[in-house]
Amino acid sequence: MRIDVVTIFPAMIEDACAHGVTGRARSRGLWQLGVWNPRDFTADAHRTVDDRPYGGGPGMVMMPGPIAAALHAARDAQAVAGVARGPTIYLSPTGVPLTHARVMELVSRREYGLTLLAGRYEGIDQRVLDAEVDLEVSIGDFVVSGGELPALLLIDALVRQLPGALNDAESAAQDSFADGLLDCPHYTRPERYDATGVPAVLLSGDHAAIWRWRRKQAVGRTWQRRPDLIERRGLRADEPALLAEYQLEASRGAP
Repeated sequence: MRIDVVTIFPAMIEDACAHGVTGRARSRGLWQLGVWNPRDFTADAHRTVDDRPYGGGPGMVMMPGPIAAALHAARDAQAVAGVARGPTIYLSPTGVPLTHARVMELVSRREYGLTLLAGRYEGIDQRVLDAEVDLEVSIGDFVVSGGELPALLLIDALVRQLPGALNDAESAAQDSFADGLLDCPHYTRPERYDATGVPAVLLSGDHAAIWRWRRKQAVGRTWQRRPDLIERRGLRADEPALLAEYQLEASRGAP
């Protein structure tokens, strides 16, 4: 997989992608990164990439010319590297929500290059978005100062799904949202901490019981914290019984 990012703060992307799962996966050759600064495609001494908005109002708007030129350079580099052109994604609060399903759809097309556009200020001139962008994606119903952090979140979500990116191949399959549910709670040493112990079932060595407990916790947590996920996904197989058991235990104050 090759991912190219257009941003006026390239160091934010490069530095973050050098660490953790994304850094290790990149060093293993599982994905490639290209970073493109629109300021490198300006024609004035000040390397201007923004101007005041037509119609008035606060803030500045990123100009179409440097953005388009940076996007074209990213796509040209993908072509030179022998990577077929994939979607160009603009990270924006007006976009569609980023979900696990959307991440998996993008990962399934990893033979294509992916171009991420990170905006700043009040946004990007709509004309270049209309002409160059295939999809706008939002990481949530809130606003941050630029598209770099959302781009990094998307990169991390994608890279961890690549075969070989995680030391344990089962880790990604057990993440929250992988099966439409939130993850179960996890425990490690010491066995007792602040007078609180680990659930006995996790110390039992009974793998079937442990699997059932974890599934029950996932269903119950999702019902408590994200009922919208249950509503959309529904309950499957033995999950209604697990949820009823979880609810009964919760009503009795069980941990």
